[in-house]
Amino acid sequence: MIPLKDDAPRITTPFINYFLLVANVLVFLYQVTLPFTGGERALAGFIETFGVVPVRIPIWLSGGEVPTQFVHALGTRFVTGGAALLPILTSMFMHGGWWHLISNMWWLYIFGDNVEDYLGHFRYLIFYLLAGILATLTHIAFNFYSPVPSLGASGAIAGVLGAYFLLYPSARVLTLVPFLFVFFLWIPAWIILGYWFVVQFLTGAATTIATANAAAGGIAVWAHVGGFIAGFAMIKLFPSRPRRYRYGT
Repeated sequence: MIPLKDDAPRITTPFINYFLLVANVLVFLYQVTLPFTGGERALAGFIETFGVVPVRIPIWLSGGEVPTQFVHALGTRFVTGGAALLPILTSMFMHGGWWHLISNMWWLYIFGDNVEDYLGHFRYLIFYLLAGILATLTHIAFNFYSPVPSLGASGAIAGVLGAYFLLYPSARVLTLVPFLFVFFLWIPAWIILGYWFVVQFLTGAATTIATANAAAGGIAVWAHVGGFIAGFAMIKLFPSRPRRYRYGT
């Protein structure tokens, strides 16, 4: 199911949502120039430096000296606090390819504006970043000793979806449903987002069972799950914008 637009009204311009969209696109455009300016090693180095590598966290917590089995994968013998912690923030502005970028930005574009309208601009930015951080920490917890870099705004956007799920469950979403034929249906938001969350959770559970320690590469599904739960839990802890328009009133 592919959401196309929603009918939840808003009364403000989502400046922060637009800023996040532009920032993610600009970082990705910089990424795609790297193979041409510095070779594949430049792009790999960029991803390894600013993407989240879960195993850096336990190595840093245990003193920073890299165990022999991880020296080749990490390309260093010592992990600093900056190398371990800074990517938790920077990784949420990076993407692994055009489809990764477009799909993430599309969901953020459709659902982020209403959450920003509810919270206000500055609070929305803080909410987005916190959701992304908590999502990344969830991914790290399930992949504690993985040397595989993880990147993407998916966890932060999942937090936005969790907030939208709670704030606007009865909003309708025009959805493209490809099933034998292509259908366009108006579906309640709670069904679209609930279905998305269940799929992420079941995928994460299946991956964890299949790999035993979930240290393999691929989509950071647990970041999606953690981000959605974080957004759902945090949204009522944030004060809303005064005199907001309430959906359905």
